[in-house]
Amino acid sequence: MAGGARELAGYLLALGGWVSALAAAVLPQWRQSSYAGDAIITAVGLHEGLWMSCAAQSTGQVQCRLHDSLLSLDGTSRALMVISLLLGFFGIIVSVVGMKCTKVGEEDPVTKSRIAVAGGVLFILSGLCTLAAVSLYATRVTYEFFRESSVPINARYEFGSALFIGWGATGLTMLGGSLLCCSCPPKERRGQRSYRQSQPSTAREYV
Repeated sequence: MAGGARELAGYLLALGGWVSALAAAVLPQWRQSSYAGDAIITAVGLHEGLWMSCAAQSTGQVQCRLHDSLLSLDGTSRALMVISLLLGFFGIIVSVVGMKCTKVGEEDPVTKSRIAVAGGVLFILSGLCTLAAVSLYATRVTYEFFRESSVPINARYEFGSALFIGWGATGLTMLGGSLLCCSCPPKERRGQRSYRQSQPSTAREYV
């Protein structure tokens, strides 16, 4: 029962991490215009994401437009996020089949445990891809922030909220995947089960 509760907790954590990664991938706040400094040079706040850039005016009006080319900007982070979401999606399906609290697919507990472990591995890989995408983007934003010395500080870009959501999604997904990977039965237990199953046939041979 404890193993089933651990699997369910891991699945819910990983599912929450996958939903957070999806939200981070869609949001256009991967980087935003900095508000540091004393001088206010514009009343428009600029936000950029993987797919679009937005301009929020002080009146509350927001205008967004898609990037002209999907290959010219943030191609690596975009590809990693797509791979992460695909791995997480397959992890969701595989984990449902492998959890002890579900009656889907195999009924053998050892086989279901192995399937649950496979789902956990997919979640961990998904979290690593999210971590790589977010960290690469954050590194580029940091490099450009300190490189552009001639540009005023409040005209540069800094971290957006989507980066922090992505880092949080990484933690949830990898923690949930690790809990699912703990579902693998120890070799000693598997050996005891196979020994018990072989006892009746041995007794029949001697009779």
